[in-house]
Amino acid sequence: MDFLRLVASRQSDRVYDPSRPVEPEKLARILEAGRLAPSACNAQPWKFVVLTRADLVQKAGKAAAGLGMNKFAKDAPVHILVVEESMNFTSFLGAKIKDKYFPLIDIGIAAAHITLAAEAEGLGSCILGWFDERKLKELAGIPASKRLLLDIVVGYPVKGKRQKSRKPVEKVVSYEQY
Repeated sequence: MDFLRLVASRQSDRVYDPSRPVEPEKLARILEAGRLAPSACNAQPWKFVVLTRADLVQKAGKAAAGLGMNKFAKDAPVHILVVEESMNFTSFLGAKIKDKYFPLIDIGIAAAHITLAAEAEGLGSCILGWFDERKLKELAGIPASKRLLLDIVVGYPVKGKRQKSRKPVEKVVSYEQY
């Protein structure tokens, strides 16, 4: 698929077919795309904890829902929990010198790789930041000392593509000066 067409077709899907599991080979390719994502000083400050077992997925969906948010998460057959891992020394040093927290940037890039790979596989995805971190960590055996930053749900979408609404290019791009 042409890359810009892939990017244009990727959307945050919020309705999944709960009876249709994601094939293991597709999931492996999606996770490989995340693993291969670039990171500052090659720190790779992430671990992906994958939930596919129906009972765990149901519990993860409940932990992601609250105040009317993410009720759809229980129907996604895959939850990829993105855990922040330690920076390597050079990334840590660069973060201190430049006053930028590179792991958050790196994890954002990895999440983009995962969601674009899911789209390329004919799957839908949605990146969730709203969830009960304590419950999800307990459910997946993630140490209390770690930060669970994202829950990326993946599955076969039920609804078709929506029209994207984006700011015009001249509002978000400038050349040579702000």
